[in-house]
Amino acid sequence: MTSGSMTGLDYEATAPADIEREINDAQGDDITFVVNSGGGDVFAGNEINYMISQYKGNTTADIVGIAASIATVICCGADTVRMAAGAQYMIHNVSGSASGDYREMDKAKSILLNANKTISNTYRLKTGMTEKELLDLMNKETWMDAARAVELGFVDEIIGDNGILTSQKPVLYNAGCAILVSEELKEKIRNQIKNPIANQDILIARNKLTIERMRGERL
Repeated sequence: MTSGSMTGLDYEATAPADIEREINDAQGDDITFVVNSGGGDVFAGNEINYMISQYKGNTTADIVGIAASIATVICCGADTVRMAAGAQYMIHNVSGSASGDYREMDKAKSILLNANKTISNTYRLKTGMTEKELLDLMNKETWMDAARAVELGFVDEIIGDNGILTSQKPVLYNAGCAILVSEELKEKIRNQIKNPIANQDILIARNKLTIERMRGERL
């Protein structure tokens, strides 16, 4: 199953309401979510993760292109996560923006560090890794091919693999992953994650709203 919508800002997006509608229509039947996403809003991604995890039927997340940033958290909500042999998986620190004096900067830092920990909690449930291990991987902006993602527990199986890829000796990935993903492509994905909206005024307003929501303040 795929789901997407075009917003008034001329970029394609999938909102929690889109997933909720598809889940309701499925009425308990098995669902496969086809994932090819560079990520997006943290709150929306966590909401989608929750809806998928609470679905009564069997759920599968098939990563066919890329699962990066909050898209990886969404995948963790499925009963089974599968990945195409040529796909990519990326985890990193939560990012955002803030304005104000040093006190506001300290608050923003605290919020982001806390957000990293909450994201790592979802990864811990999926992988069984420790918080420190996961935060280290997020700090490094870790890119994984399918075999590495299976090895670390983010992915359960490689689509179409008969043991050839998963039986190979582990390969360490960090700076060396540039062989798999060009710097140009990585930078493009980073920009899409950090600046999904071209209009900077709208982006700043959305980020301010996000900070207020994370503080729990009433608007």
